[in-house]
Amino acid sequence: MSLQKIKEIEDEMARTQKNKATNAHLGMLKAKIARLKRELLEPAGKGGGGGGDGFDVNKVGDARIGFVGFPSVGKSTLLTKLTGTFSETASYEFTTLTCVPGIVRYRGARLQMLDLPGIIEGAKDGKGRGRQVISTARTCNLILIVLDCLKPLTHKRLIERELEGFGIRLNKKPPNITFKKKDKGGISFTSTVKNPQLDLDAIKAVCAEYRVFNADVFMTEDYDVDDLVDVIEGNRSYVPAIYVVNKIDQITLEELEVMDRLPHYCPVCAYLDWNMEGLIEMVWDYLAMVRVYTKPKGKLPDFNDPVVMHRERCTVEDFCNKLHKALIKQFKYALVWGSSAKHRPQRVGKDHVLQDEDIVQIIKKI
Repeated sequence: MSLQKIKEIEDEMARTQKNKATNAHLGMLKAKIARLKRELLEPAGKGGGGGGDGFDVNKVGDARIGFVGFPSVGKSTLLTKLTGTFSETASYEFTTLTCVPGIVRYRGARLQMLDLPGIIEGAKDGKGRGRQVISTARTCNLILIVLDCLKPLTHKRLIERELEGFGIRLNKKPPNITFKKKDKGGISFTSTVKNPQLDLDAIKAVCAEYRVFNADVFMTEDYDVDDLVDVIEGNRSYVPAIYVVNKIDQITLEELEVMDRLPHYCPVCAYLDWNMEGLIEMVWDYLAMVRVYTKPKGKLPDFNDPVVMHRERCTVEDFCNKLHKALIKQFKYALVWGSSAKHRPQRVGKDHVLQDEDIVQIIKKI
């Protein structure tokens, strides 16, 4: 029933001319679709945005990378070449029927890679094993969308639509929108942007769909209705993605040069081992990882086993918590060698931001 309602609303939106006068109506329809999709994807009796169970694979290592794509695009061969893990490969569709994990060791980090079963159009609505595949993709730090070089743009659009329908936002940052409910006073809207796409009527229409009649909305950038809906829903996953165009041995050099200029694209041929090193370097860049080395007092740094953290969460306090949760309670100060230090060593507090390949010695309270 929900699928039918969604189709009817989408048809109504397609018939509605987009202009300032219809902004509020279109906003209400988009909010209604988002709510219906959430109800459709949440299992009965559960709340808050699981969207169905994923495959039961323990998260290990420093980052998780999922391979998503249609059947027979070479995901299994790619996993085998990168990790040495055998994932059954064949020239017919649906060879991989479950999730196959493998580990890549790169620059001292352990990267978990998941070969997910091929998805089909309509996966977000429950076709095939789509919900399991996309639920697992939501847990990943990076998604590799593996495309067949003969129809990359068609497959790209279809897969993006499936992932978007499941609340995954690729290569996007969360909207900088402050949405705060209050007890009274109606809906107030403040924007620092001249002539924003959204107006107060559109925001009121979206809020009404969520039974919210009193709230403050503040924006510092120009956003549309979809961004506002994402903030109100609150269960979106913002994940970096690389479009891995496989089997490039089947296309011309001219086609390859065009493809190589597109953002987020990485051309490879897994079967012939072409550009595997280029892909893993791109993976490392997109993961934005930072390696920090420990230095016990009176000893040399341990360069064989770095502490690997995300660039956005890389203070000395984060470093301590990664080593042991109780360490920060004993923390007095730290000595830092490396690019984040003004002099070597530099004495720093717990808020000091570390950079790649810094060396840290923790001094505890006596």
